[in-house]
Amino acid sequence: MKNGSPTDDKQLVLLDARNLYETRIGKFHAPSVETLDPGIRQYSDLPSWIDDNSELLRGKHVLMYCTGGIRCEMASAYIRSKGAGFENVFQLYGGIQRYLEQFPDGGFFRGKNFVFDHRISVGSSDTSIMGVCLICGSSYDNYSSRCRCTHCRILVLVCDSCQIKSDAYVCELCQKHRMDFGSIPSVEDGELATVLDKNDLKTVCSDSKISSQLPSRNAPRKLRILCLHGFRQNASSFKGRSASLAKKLKSIAELVFIDAPHELPFIYQSCTEAKNSCAPPSGQHAPPPENCKRKYAWLVASDFGGKVEADWKIANQPFDPLQYQGQTDGFDVSLAYLKKMFSEQGPFDGILGFSQGAAMAALLCAQGDKLKGEIDLRFVILCSGFALPLADFGQKPINCPSLHIFGSDPGKDRQITSHTSRYLASRFEDGCSVIIEHEFGHIIPTRSPYMDNIKDFLRRFL
Repeated sequence: MKNGSPTDDKQLVLLDARNLYETRIGKFHAPSVETLDPGIRQYSDLPSWIDDNSELLRGKHVLMYCTGGIRCEMASAYIRSKGAGFENVFQLYGGIQRYLEQFPDGGFFRGKNFVFDHRISVGSSDTSIMGVCLICGSSYDNYSSRCRCTHCRILVLVCDSCQIKSDAYVCELCQKHRMDFGSIPSVEDGELATVLDKNDLKTVCSDSKISSQLPSRNAPRKLRILCLHGFRQNASSFKGRSASLAKKLKSIAELVFIDAPHELPFIYQSCTEAKNSCAPPSGQHAPPPENCKRKYAWLVASDFGGKVEADWKIANQPFDPLQYQGQTDGFDVSLAYLKKMFSEQGPFDGILGFSQGAAMAALLCAQGDKLKGEIDLRFVILCSGFALPLADFGQKPINCPSLHIFGSDPGKDRQITSHTSRYLASRFEDGCSVIIEHEFGHIIPTRSPYMDNIKDFLRRFL
């Protein structure tokens, strides 16, 4: 064995860095190795658990794992920062996702791996079920976005028959930490006892006095997300198109919209080809610029002069669906502009980019190491994105948690094809990317189940 290997004489301890609902359907079981399950609602609770249980880790080789390896990166650094006795921290490269790719039979992993996309969970060839129904205790491991704790809203496992009997549930954490929950039993050591019947449970959940006695928790800080609009759009138009998204995310995220730095000239197409709402009727002069809102871009064509005409001009050709492939210049200007935005309006937890805005955001991720301290991202959301034919996309895989949202094949997105967006997702390191495909056009879908998947992705960072 190599010096410093986690298999030397020191005692091993296995630490699961995931949330409780993830661990309930699958986890590692290694013979003669102590396993620690923090039992946390959200990842932001893990540092507090580490502080409170540091003696369980001191002087040991700590083996950490999570879904794709990203959470372990941050958690392992936090453990090492505690100093002497906490130097030997190791993590599973690529997380459970890569492990199951290498060991299709599951290896030491039992059950299913919770994933943050429409699949919800992925299993191995081993079909053993680790989860149990919250209500009746029968074997069950299929989560539904409809089944959440009435109090804290985390996912709970409720079998089909129990879903028919009741639609109000109290998760095991709320049961465990309640001082007085009536006849709801406590949950210890991962074993679920029989809980209330339908009538008792509804009485508990509808009692305002009992709800007010729940442990007080400071409301988590909302995520701040910088939003980058597409080509020939502006902050105002993108904000309007994203109004439904902002409304449905208002409890967990604040969306901040800004204009791109490259102002584009006013153009219109003549006769029947005119599709711009600002284009003049046939036979009339173009409207004055003040009647239309300015349009901007993050990236421009190589022959872009950077000057904006005061008057309208007629487009010299019809709309080209592949025009985005030629818009590769102007990155340096946009990068300097975004550095300024992060400095003056930040910090931001992540970036949401749409179309060309997604291409710009992906370029930032590709230069992550170079931008540390100036543009620090915990995640990125790329909607109808595409990869530009630039050197940054030809190097090593991009290591940044990412959510990719694009139309399915054949789909109705006439501007960015599904295989173009799928290629962009492939440029991100395995275990880093979550994909949501929808059957609509050049939009960000906000109906179920897509909205549920977007929220589940963002809750990882609360």
